[in-house]
Formats: sequence, C-alpha cells, structure tokens
Amino acid sequence: MDTEKGYPRGFRADSLRTETGRISFRSDSMQIDEAAELPQGEIRQENSTYLVLFKNIDSGNLEATKEFLDRNPEALTASLTSNGDTPIHKAVLSGHIKIVEEIIRRIHDPKQVLKIKNDNGYTALSYAATGGIVRIAECLVNRCPGLVSVRNAKEHIPIVVASLYGHKHLVEYLYNHTPLSDLDPCDDSDEHKGKNGAMLVTNCIVDGLYGIALDLIQRYPKLAYTRDSDNDTAIIALAQTPHAFPSVPHIIRRVYKLKLGHAQAKEILDCICQEIPKFDAAQQKNAGLNQALFKAVENGIVEYIEEMMRHYPDIVWFKDSCGLNIFFYAVSQRQEKIFSLIYNMGAKKNILATNWDKFHNNMLHHAAYRAPASRLNLIPGAALQMQRELQWFKEVERLVQPKHRKMVNLKQKKTPKALFTDQHKDLVEQGEKWMKETAASCTVVAALITTMMFSSAFTVPGGYRSDGMPLYIHKHMFKIFLISDAISLFTSCMSLLMFLGILKSRYREEDFLRSLPTKLIVGLFSLFLSMATMMVTFVVTLMTLVGEKISWVSAQFMFLAVIPLGMFVVLQFPVLLEIFCSTYFPRVFDKPPQSRRMFKLFSRF
Repeated sequence: MDTEKGYPRGFRADSLRTETGRISFRSDSMQIDEAAELPQGEIRQENSTYLVLFKNIDSGNLEATKEFLDRNPEALTASLTSNGDTPIHKAVLSGHIKIVEEIIRRIHDPKQVLKIKNDNGYTALSYAATGGIVRIAECLVNRCPGLVSVRNAKEHIPIVVASLYGHKHLVEYLYNHTPLSDLDPCDDSDEHKGKNGAMLVTNCIVDGLYGIALDLIQRYPKLAYTRDSDNDTAIIALAQTPHAFPSVPHIIRRVYKLKLGHAQAKEILDCICQEIPKFDAAQQKNAGLNQALFKAVENGIVEYIEEMMRHYPDIVWFKDSCGLNIFFYAVSQRQEKIFSLIYNMGAKKNILATNWDKFHNNMLHHAAYRAPASRLNLIPGAALQMQRELQWFKEVERLVQPKHRKMVNLKQKKTPKALFTDQHKDLVEQGEKWMKETAASCTVVAALITTMMFSSAFTVPGGYRSDGMPLYIHKHMFKIFLISDAISLFTSCMSLLMFLGILKSRYREEDFLRSLPTKLIVGLFSLFLSMATMMVTFVVTLMTLVGEKISWVSAQFMFLAVIPLGMFVVLQFPVLLEIFCSTYFPRVFDKPPQSRRMFKLFSRF
C-alpha cells in the first residue's frame, strides 16, 4: 500500500476519480471530494506475525502466502491494517489475481465472504471495483454473488464504484450480475437505490457506455431526471457530452463503434424527451432541465436542442439567470448551428431576437463581445478569427431591430458597435501582426522570383546566333520556356504588389472582412503559380541543354521539380483554402429555405 498518497499500490494517482470526484456539471472547475478517498490503513505494528503475511501479499509471493496461511489459518480473516483490511482486501488492492483466487478458495463458506468487511464497511468487491481488474471481480462474484449488492460507506454498490472510476469492462461485467432492483428509483422504501441507478446512468453517459444507460432508462424512465449523489441528472449529463452526437466535430477512429454510440445516445435523448412534457414547473427545476438546455447550447449539441424543441416547443422561451434565451446564449457562445435554428421560426424569431438581458445587452451586444477562447481558437490565424467575429456581428445586425443597433447597455454604457471595437482591439492588433508577417515573408520570395525570371529572359538556353536570334527558337521546348518564364515573371510581380498592399493597408476593422483576405488570397495564389512556372522554366532549360544527349536525366529533373511544389502545397495551400472558403463561402450560418423537416419541427408552436 502506498501510504504516502493514500492510494493502493499499482494505481496511478493522477488517473483516479474519487467516488464523488467526477468533474461536476454544476461549475466549470473540477470538484473533488477528498473525503471520498478510499479509507487506507497502516500495518498493525503490534502484531508482527501478520507483518510477514502483509509483505508476502503486497509483493505477490504466492508460495510464501500459501505457506503462511497453512501454518496460520486464523490469519485468513485477521485484520492486517489499522482500518481492518483483511488478506483478501490486501490482495485485491495489490492486484495479485492468483493470491485472490487462493484466498477465496480457502474460504469454505460463501456467506462468510459477505461478512468480511473492514472497519469502514468495505468488502473486497468494493475495492476490486476501484481497481478495474475484471478477473478479480469474477473470482469474487462467482464465489459469492451477493457481493454485488453490498454497499460501501458512501452507499454505492460495486457497479457504481466501477463506473465512477471509469472501468468500462468491469461495469459491463457487473451489470450482467447486479440485480436491477438495486437500481430501481421507484422503490420508495430505499432512496439509495434510485441514487445508485441515477449515478450509474450519468456515469455511463459520461464514459460512453450508452447501451447500459439506455437499457436502464427504458426500464426505469424516472432515472432520466432522478438526481444522483452528485446532484446531477441524465438530462444534464447528456448535455455535457458533445462527442455523443455527430454534429460536434471529433476524430473518427472506429467508425462502427462511433455510429453505434451516436445511435444509442439519440435513443437516450428520445427517452428523456418523452418524459419532459409530463413535468410541471417544480419537476423541471428539480430535473435540471433549464441547466441542461443551456449546457447543450454551450457545447453546440444541435441534435439535443432540436429534439427538445420537437417534444417541448416552449423551451425557446426559457431563460438563464442573466435573462438570456437559448439564441442569445448561442450568440455569446458562438454556436452557429444552434443559432441558425432561429431562421426557421417565422415571426417568432423577431420576438426572440429583440429581447435583452438584465444588463440591457441586446443580441447585437452579445455578438459584440469577444468569442470564448475555446471557439475562437478553432480558427487558424488572428486575421481569420477577426473575420469570423465580423461575420457574426454583421449577421446579427441584420436580424435585430434598427433601434437596437444604437441601444446603450448598462455595464459599459456603449452601443454594440462601440463595444465591438473595444472588445476586439487586441484581436485587430494580432491580426495586423499576422498579416504583416505573412506578407513580409512572401514578399521576399516574390521579389527573388521576379529578379530571376527577369534575368532569365535575356539569358536564354543555348545562347544566340550571329543574327541575334536564340539558337533554339524553332524548338517546342524553347517556346514552353518563353511562356513559363513570362507567366512566372508576371505572376510574381502581381504577388509582390498584393503583399505590398497588405503591408501598407490601414487595418480598419472592416478590412478584415473582405479587403485584406482578398489581397492575401490573390497574393498567395499568384505566388504559387509563379513558383510552379519557375520550376517549369528551370526544367525546360535543362532538358533543352542536355535532354537529347542524356535522356534519362529528364525524368529526374521532373521528379525533383515536383518536391518543392509539393512542399509549398502542403504548407501553404490549406491556409489559402481556409481563407478562400471563409471569405467567399463562409457558411457560418445555415439559412436554408423553409424545408419540410424544419417546418415539421416547429409546426407545433
């Protein structure tokens, strides 16, 4: 036992979650209940006889443990530590499967296993649930199935403990051996059953065990809104799990498993939403519906909001503590997919868009505030970030009433436009720096290409004849040389002019919307074209001089010429494409015509 940290030997302290130590859904910080750590004990120094057994179990010495227990059978149930841990407790904590199997084999009466608890009431299976070794749990459950229903000091049964520590395989095993009556929220005689059921559901949702959560909610619909020991509900947990839905981008590794998880999460959401229309105001508050709704908006789970609207359309009028409805909150959190739902609400969008919060911030004020860092950092480059902020502001400006564009808020005493300027001063400076550094580096390259291509036009391959005409003027390769040289010279000059224009720009806020990105697009594209034609010019020159005599060299020239062009494409083309799409095809807001799907979605209003 690692007594310095208080964790069992072999566990990583930085990966453990205490029994009520999950990340809380009620705040942005990690809430850790230190009192929930497993009660560890020191070795009983007054009984040196058991010190040998303690060390043998801890080190995994199976033969020495057998010999000791053969000589001292009473030690099988003796307390080895100050908090009453027995050999089976110690073997489970140490993670030695063979020793666990040996000790269990020596306990002849299965009912005796139920009685072996330490001073804090923990059974061996409670400890096994924290370690996550399925084979140890199987050994204990096979010997004494009743262990799955024995609660620990926190009133949690083993499967709940395993889910708290994120041991998915152990949770799946224990779910098949735990009586569902231990998780029944409808049993009024024992409130801890409902707490355990709710805790298991929320933990399974967070850890991606949607199949178990779905099965429990289908069996006991009340678990959709029952508060667990951490005061969370399934409604809140699902709103805090954006990776459960396909609308939230994430890395796809196992496609089948991912799609199955999405389907199961959708079914869980459907089960939850079927219960919502039955709630009165008190039940809505107790279930955390309002909290869950705004968490879903914050995480950009558009499926969550759509499904909620389909079952309970009145949620569009819900407000948070600051007086924001979900569309105001979507603006402040820069969740464009959720905000775009407002376009399909007919005249109601005008009412929702022309409200204001308790600080007299209207929707345009919220668009004027700087976006959360978590959303802004998804966009590469400060200039593109500024462009996206302007796109948000301009779009919301079209939606609000003209009078609201000049409305002054209470806190800063500013109009939306003045607030936008104040909030984005730093971003404008960063965008200017990013643009100038990009333009400066590209200007050097463009200038070098211009110089080389200009000089190469007067030093043609093969030289000149006595009459002043190029020696290879009648060859097709020479014509390609002239054309590529001219294109490279002209495009490098164009690129140079564009980058100089960027360096000399005034850098007003509005310039980041179209003017500066357009100059950068033209500059980068023409620079790429000039580099490509420059390499063509170089290869044609070499092929003209030596291609006929050494034919195998030509292929190598072509191959080597592709390498720098490929590097330029890999390094710069993604940036160019990002700038082009964000400028001319932003698609930030989804404003389709009234489609059948969305008409059906809001026809219940």
